Formats: sequence, structure tokens, C-alpha cells
Amino acid sequence: MNILYLLIPLGLVLLGIAIWAFMWAVRSGQFDDLEGPAHRILMDDDEPTQVDNPLQNKDK
Repeated sequence: MNILYLLIPLGLVLLGIAIWAFMWAVRSGQFDDLEGPAHRILMDDDEPTQVDNPLQNKDK
């Protein structure tokens, strides 16, 4: 029974830390756009990037 005097305040402190961490994440914009990055990976670029090949530029 005496352990409850330790566990209840400890649980309340941990609950307060969890609520603070959640509020910090909401205020800092962690949950602003949940679908954008998932859709961005599926979209292709319009123009492929060109890499200079040193073997083709030998005559220049």
C-alpha cells in the first residue's frame, strides 16, 4: 500500500511530461502535413537530371 504513495505521483509526473511533449510537437508543426511527404515520393520529376559522362566529352 505504501508503494502507491510513490507510484501515483510518479505516474502523474510522467503523464505531465507526455502531455508537454505532445503540445510541443503540435506547436512546432510536426503534424501539419502528414500526407505530403508520402505523395511526394511517388511523383516523378519532369526533367531527368543529366550527368556529364567524361568518356563522351573526350573530343572537346
